[in-house]
Amino acid sequence: QVQLVESGGGLVQAGGSLRLACAASGRTFSTAVMGWFRQGPGEERDFVAVISWSGISTLYADSVKGRFTISRDNAKNTVYLQMNSLKPEDTAVYYCAAKMRPRYSDYVTYRRNEYDYWGQGTQVTVSS
Repeated sequence: QVQLVESGGGLVQAGGSLRLACAASGRTFSTAVMGWFRQGPGEERDFVAVISWSGISTLYADSVKGRFTISRDNAKNTVYLQMNSLKPEDTAVYYCAAKMRPRYSDYVTYRRNEYDYWGQGTQVTVSS
Protein backbone atom coordinates (compact mmCIF):
# COMPACT_ATOMS: atom_id res chain seq x y z
CA GLN A 1 0.00 0.00 0.00
CA VAL A 2 2.79 2.42 0.96
CA GLN A 3 6.28 2.27 -0.54
CA LEU A 4 9.33 4.01 0.90
CA VAL A 5 12.60 4.47 -1.00
CA GLU A 6 15.74 5.82 0.69
CA SER A 7 18.62 7.56 -1.06
CA GLY A 8 21.69 9.64 -0.25
CA GLY A 9 23.88 7.12 1.54
CA GLY A 10 27.55 6.71 0.80
CA LEU A 11 31.10 6.84 2.12
CA VAL A 12 32.26 9.87 4.07
CA GLN A 13 35.17 10.68 6.36
CA ALA A 14 34.68 11.43 10.04
CA GLY A 15 33.48 14.99 10.54
CA GLY A 16 31.73 15.08 7.19
CA SER A 17 28.05 15.37 6.31
CA LEU A 18 25.40 13.50 4.36
CA ARG A 19 21.72 14.13 3.68
CA LEU A 20 19.44 11.14 3.36
CA ALA A 21 16.07 11.31 1.65
CA CYS A 22 13.07 9.01 1.77
CA ALA A 23 10.42 9.29 -0.92
CA ALA A 24 6.99 7.89 -0.10
CA SER A 25 4.11 6.82 -2.26
CA GLY A 26 0.46 7.30 -1.43
CA ARG A 27 -1.74 10.25 -0.65
CA THR A 28 -1.63 9.61 3.12
CA PHE A 29 2.00 10.68 3.52
CA SER A 30 1.05 14.09 4.89
CA THR A 31 -0.68 12.47 7.89
CA ALA A 32 1.97 9.82 8.63
CA VAL A 33 4.57 9.92 11.38
CA MET A 34 7.95 9.47 9.69
CA GLY A 35 10.99 8.01 11.41
CA TRP A 36 14.59 7.03 10.74
CA PHE A 37 16.25 3.94 12.20
CA ARG A 38 19.67 2.39 11.67
CA GLN A 39 21.28 -1.01 11.97
CA GLY A 40 25.02 -1.64 12.19
CA PRO A 41 26.68 -5.01 11.53
CA GLY A 42 25.55 -7.54 14.13
CA GLU A 43 23.39 -4.96 15.90
CA GLU A 44 19.71 -4.31 16.51
CA ARG A 45 17.80 -1.82 14.42
CA ASP A 46 17.85 1.29 16.61
CA PHE A 47 15.85 4.50 16.64
CA VAL A 48 17.49 7.63 15.22
CA ALA A 49 14.88 10.36 14.72
CA VAL A 50 11.16 10.95 14.15
CA ILE A 51 8.96 13.80 12.96
CA SER A 52 5.21 14.20 13.47
CA TRP A 53 2.79 14.49 10.57
CA SER A 54 2.36 18.15 11.47
CA GLY A 55 6.11 18.67 11.12
CA ILE A 56 6.14 20.47 14.46
CA SER A 57 7.33 17.75 16.85
CA THR A 58 10.64 15.89 16.57
CA LEU A 59 12.50 13.38 18.72
CA TYR A 60 16.14 12.24 18.50
CA ALA A 61 18.26 9.48 19.93
CA ASP A 62 20.78 10.79 22.45
CA SER A 63 23.64 9.56 20.27
CA VAL A 64 22.70 11.87 17.38
CA LYS A 65 21.07 14.84 19.10
CA GLY A 66 22.75 18.08 18.08
CA ARG A 67 24.28 16.50 14.96
CA PHE A 68 21.30 15.16 12.98
CA THR A 69 18.18 17.00 11.84
CA ILE A 70 14.99 15.42 10.53
CA SER A 71 12.61 17.37 8.29
CA ARG A 72 9.81 16.73 5.83
CA ASP A 73 8.37 18.25 2.68
CA ASN A 74 4.80 17.06 2.29
CA ALA A 75 4.47 18.63 -1.16
CA LYS A 76 7.24 16.28 -2.32
CA ASN A 77 6.18 13.29 -0.18
CA THR A 78 9.72 13.21 1.18
CA VAL A 79 11.40 13.07 4.58
CA TYR A 80 15.06 14.00 5.08
CA LEU A 81 17.80 13.28 7.57
CA GLN A 82 20.62 15.80 7.58
CA MET A 83 23.67 14.22 9.24
CA ASN A 84 26.55 16.46 10.31
CA SER A 85 29.76 15.81 12.26
CA LEU A 86 29.59 12.15 11.35
CA LYS A 87 31.46 9.60 13.45
CA PRO A 88 32.62 6.05 12.63
CA GLU A 89 29.99 4.72 15.04
CA ASP A 90 27.31 6.21 12.76
CA THR A 91 28.18 3.54 10.18
CA ALA A 92 25.01 1.54 9.52
CA VAL A 93 22.20 0.85 7.10
CA TYR A 94 19.66 3.63 7.54
CA TYR A 95 15.95 2.89 7.15
CA CYS A 96 12.99 5.21 6.92
CA ALA A 97 9.66 4.13 8.35
CA ALA A 98 6.07 5.34 8.37
CA LYS A 99 3.46 5.10 11.10
CA MET A 100 -0.04 5.60 9.77
CA ARG A 101 -2.98 7.18 11.60
CA PRO A 102 -1.21 8.82 14.53
CA ARG A 103 -3.16 9.46 17.70
CA TYR A 104 -2.85 13.22 17.33
CA SER A 105 -1.18 15.69 15.00
CA ASP A 106 2.10 16.06 16.90
CA TYR A 107 2.46 12.40 17.92
CA VAL A 108 5.96 10.91 17.77
CA THR A 109 7.30 7.51 18.77
CA TYR A 110 10.69 5.80 19.05
CA ARG A 111 9.17 2.30 19.21
CA ARG A 112 10.09 0.20 16.19
CA ASN A 113 6.98 -1.96 16.43
CA GLU A 114 4.66 1.03 16.04
CA TYR A 115 5.73 1.64 12.46
CA ASP A 116 3.70 0.13 9.62
CA TYR A 117 5.96 0.47 6.57
CA TRP A 118 9.71 0.32 5.98
CA GLY A 119 12.10 1.17 3.19
CA GLN A 120 14.89 -1.11 2.00
CA GLY A 121 17.63 0.98 3.56
CA THR A 122 20.66 2.93 2.40
CA GLN A 123 24.24 2.29 3.51
CA VAL A 124 26.17 4.99 5.35
CA THR A 125 29.86 4.35 6.00
CA VAL A 126 31.99 6.76 8.01
CA SER A 127 35.75 6.26 7.90
CA SER A 128 38.37 7.60 10.30
